[in-house]
Amino acid sequence: MKFRYLVAFVSLFHAFSSWASDSFIVKDIRVEGIQRTEAGTVFSYLPVKVGDTLDEEKATEAIKALYATGFFKDVKLKSENGVLIVEVDERPAIAQISINGAKEFEKDKLLEGLKQAGISESRIFSRSLLDRAEQELKRQYISRGKYAVKITTTTTPLERNRVAINFDINEGRTARIKKVSFVGNEKFKDSELRGILVLRKPDLLSWFTKNDQYSKQKLSADLETLRSYYLDRGYLEFNIESTQVSITPDLRDIYITINITEGAQYTVSDIKVAGEPLLPEEEIRKLILLKSGQVFARQKLTESVKLITDRLGDDGYAFANVNAAPELDHENRQAAFTFFIDPGRRVYIRRINITGNDRTRDEVIRREFRQMEGAWHSTKNINISKQRVDRLFFFNSVNVETPAVPNKTDQVDVNVKVEERPTGSIMFGAGYSDRQGIILNGSISQNNIFGTGNFFSLDVNTGAINKTYAASFTNPYFTVNGVSLGFDVYKRDLDTRPLSRVGTFKTETVGAGVRLGIPIAENDIVSLGLAAENTVLGVFADSPQRNKDFVTEFGKSTNNFPLTLSWARDRRDSAIWTTSGTTHRLFGEVSVPGGDLDYYKISYHQKWFYPITDNLTLMLNGEFGYGDGYTGRSLPFFKNFFAGGNNSVRGYDLNSLGPRDDRNLSLGGSKRIVGNIEVLFPVPFMKDDRSLRLSAFLDGGTVFARNIDFNLMRYSAGIALTWVSPMGPLKVSIAEPLNDQPVDRLQAFQFMFGQQF
Repeated sequence: MKFRYLVAFVSLFHAFSSWASDSFIVKDIRVEGIQRTEAGTVFSYLPVKVGDTLDEEKATEAIKALYATGFFKDVKLKSENGVLIVEVDERPAIAQISINGAKEFEKDKLLEGLKQAGISESRIFSRSLLDRAEQELKRQYISRGKYAVKITTTTTPLERNRVAINFDINEGRTARIKKVSFVGNEKFKDSELRGILVLRKPDLLSWFTKNDQYSKQKLSADLETLRSYYLDRGYLEFNIESTQVSITPDLRDIYITINITEGAQYTVSDIKVAGEPLLPEEEIRKLILLKSGQVFARQKLTESVKLITDRLGDDGYAFANVNAAPELDHENRQAAFTFFIDPGRRVYIRRINITGNDRTRDEVIRREFRQMEGAWHSTKNINISKQRVDRLFFFNSVNVETPAVPNKTDQVDVNVKVEERPTGSIMFGAGYSDRQGIILNGSISQNNIFGTGNFFSLDVNTGAINKTYAASFTNPYFTVNGVSLGFDVYKRDLDTRPLSRVGTFKTETVGAGVRLGIPIAENDIVSLGLAAENTVLGVFADSPQRNKDFVTEFGKSTNNFPLTLSWARDRRDSAIWTTSGTTHRLFGEVSVPGGDLDYYKISYHQKWFYPITDNLTLMLNGEFGYGDGYTGRSLPFFKNFFAGGNNSVRGYDLNSLGPRDDRNLSLGGSKRIVGNIEVLFPVPFMKDDRSLRLSAFLDGGTVFARNIDFNLMRYSAGIALTWVSPMGPLKVSIAEPLNDQPVDRLQAFQFMFGQQF
């Protein structure tokens, strides 16, 4: 730095020495030595004009101004018969930049980084900027563990005062973490503490995770993880004394040593509440997760403070302050905590402001809000409102802020900023199922017609077994209370002939229906539907006798008026990447008198998700279905339940389980039981891709014609992959049947692609 100032001083001295004239009036100004720079550019920076008196002070100012542009490495001022002569020596321009030997980074990214450092083609060349850019390149490589990197920079002069810059990079070998050691730990083994850290020595996945490469940011995060680990286990006096990071002379191996003091383990002796709780102390204590006699856990303390703060926020105290002050008894190794509560002033909502909704009407967003204008601030209602707007799937992002109203101490606004996403789609696709062959599908849908929130769709799905042609319209707010109204028109064809183990028949159903959805709670909805449909039956020479008898009794064409009633509850944290929550669905269907059929069906479906760890999720699934006829009639055979395949018991052929005829063809049944135990986890090499998920499963289930006999249940175990691909969902499974019988048709590998599942 001192050398740079010395160079500048010498340059200025040299410039002054070249102008030794006395003060004079500038009659004209002439610029000499410029090659690329326009004379007008020099004049614009020069603080001297024709007619000015040039003295020593103005000359100094002029030289400094021209140097400050960075365009010139030398500036001289001369006078000749009242003419001011400005002699400049331009800095060279960068004509080209080349990078050799770069493998760790893409060259385009390196060039972009150089540009941000001031080095790019057509810019003025500066040695100081070049040195800084070289250091920045080294820093980037060191961040990737390339401590042995060597960067050789050469500049080659070119014609017209230009230079070419070449970066020759020898990346060297990446330094790896050889060992992470702990000093001072007695309660936990080194291996246990290493297991909670991100940084670790190389393993089978290190090439993907890069966790064997040292990073200061990762080490800081690991130290905080280590601190939390001890504090969550009662070690209130835990302290990280120091950390040492060393590298071997060959710059290949890194050793990390963490010096800690564990201290004693503390238990909670007493919990007190002080300040202005406003709520009954009994209610406050229920929100405190720390209990007397338990080992202290910082996580429980933090969560308790949050629960109390949120509870006060529900009553309008948006700026409540809750602090837990500890009192340590070092001799008995106990800690008492006093929760000091300062609720502050009660806050009201002045206005809800919505921005970013260029297409969607304000009312579509406002009707999802449970926080009202003019009401008390409620943290719970604001969070629920945000979730409901997010679940519309009309927006890529929903951000909610509650800034204070200027000059008001008891009012806040709710600012909702949304980023709209396309809600209409035209899709054409193809898929393949191992049983249905090639499947063509297409749909035209708009989830937010004209910004009203209404839904409309046209769907076409073809397959050797199932064909569907349907049109649907839904108004989710037919009433202001959120009652939805929908209409459906459909044609559904079913042909079981490609299913070699299922009794053959064919149905062609044409129908139309109307449905209502009635919300009865925040996450619960009751749906009621009525449809009219005509079904044309087809039987074949190899069809089961039961199917032929049905056609003889009712004819090939039957009219039906199914009335459906369902209840659904969805409390999952995510519809695609679920880690916690439950879903329930109770569905009933009954044929209304006046048609040709008399039957009813009831089914119940529940899923339960529980996070085992950050990456493992346990899923329990249970399904039960029951159907029968009334007025002395039986359940129509084409309304039977089936089991087997990707959606029930994997490892067994599609719809192949349950009762069979004398030719061993599956007939389906009036009762169905299916259960699944599944452990879900991300793909090891693609943990951040939320469209891919692996699972290990245990399936069980079947269908029954008469009495339920659990000895007839079939079981299987295996692994599965689910991928929400751009072309449609893909589900692949490999299963091993556990108690198959000689009559069962097995299928270890099963997949579905291009269909919903």
